[in-house]
Amino acid sequence: MSQDGYRMRRSVDAARPGAEAGAETLPAGDRPLGVRESSPDEVDPWVRVATETPLLELGGAADEVRARLHPEGVVSYIVDRNINYTNICNVYCKFCAFYRPPGTGRTDAYTLSFEEIGAKIDEVKALGGVQILLQGGVNPDLPFAWYLDMLRFIKREHPIHVHGFSPVEIAFVAQIAGLPLRETLLQLREAGLDSIPGGGAEILTDDTRRRVSPLKQDTAGWLEVMETAHAIGMRTTATMMFGMGESWAERIAHLLRIRELQSRTGGFTAFIAWPFQERHTALEGRFEPITADEYLRVTATARLLLEDVPNFQASWVTMGPKVGQISLRFGCNDMGSTMLEENVVSAAGATFRMDEQEILRLIHDAGFDAARRLQDYRLLQRFPRQTADASRQRFPVPVGT
Repeated sequence: MSQDGYRMRRSVDAARPGAEAGAETLPAGDRPLGVRESSPDEVDPWVRVATETPLLELGGAADEVRARLHPEGVVSYIVDRNINYTNICNVYCKFCAFYRPPGTGRTDAYTLSFEEIGAKIDEVKALGGVQILLQGGVNPDLPFAWYLDMLRFIKREHPIHVHGFSPVEIAFVAQIAGLPLRETLLQLREAGLDSIPGGGAEILTDDTRRRVSPLKQDTAGWLEVMETAHAIGMRTTATMMFGMGESWAERIAHLLRIRELQSRTGGFTAFIAWPFQERHTALEGRFEPITADEYLRVTATARLLLEDVPNFQASWVTMGPKVGQISLRFGCNDMGSTMLEENVVSAAGATFRMDEQEILRLIHDAGFDAARRLQDYRLLQRFPRQTADASRQRFPVPVGT
């Protein structure tokens, strides 16, 4: 290890809880549930790691973690589609340009029919897609039975893996159903929900949540949905949307909360961080745009802190293909989705698009083999670097695996 790498490792090790002499940590089963406030002794060392470490040194340390967790030298991606089943929402987040208020009769407000959802699924399956990401607004006009019927329709008529409903949607569904959270999740799973995306996390500190989304569930509510899902055997992802005026200390507190829950449950399959997209939102012009440097610092610091989360996804959709490619050397081992359709961040000005061939090229040029994957990160088809034109071939994709 180089001298710079040695110094970086020392600073990272010093930031870990329990690094000080004589420190003790509770066994996972003895930790209290809910939100535990992080102390300055936990947060401040990681803030220094994130902000004071030279960028390439920080990225090199994160790349070491990636290489240790994924020594095979493969970067994965998934062929799927985002289906936003409704844009009607009564949460009114200030950072969202996608939602339309309920009851206004706006011509651009919608809820997709089951047949429209099915047609979108058929389109992505024809391209080898293995999953849909199913999310929408919190629509007060949709009863619990609608969600169950939609999932049953998908599984019966257009079977595919359903990665669906953010924690705020699930909490709302439980409320309208009048059921405990666990029972709601069990019924959704029985109807066809396979896994849960980590949307709606934004920043997991209540100060920031009250400032930018005062009607959305608090930090404890988001974590409760995830912990309950993990308890019944459902796997989820974790996310962070940053760049809304939060401090570095809040970003670190967010990551520590993800790490604490992961240490108890092991239920997060991946972590994805992306910067706030401001256009057409109530917060437009309020904050300085996130630079590539800051995005890479957030990603690399998260990879160092969240060593128990096995996969990290690059956010090329918001940062662009080249920064997405660079992030593969800052801790990321996954390029995310081919993104046949995306409506939420694009409504706020994110316009980057890539087809599968371009994703393969970027992965190969970064020095990795590429591989299609399933939602749980099992690999379907590997494309070695020496066959960079592999995307032009057709391979059978075992849908429903």
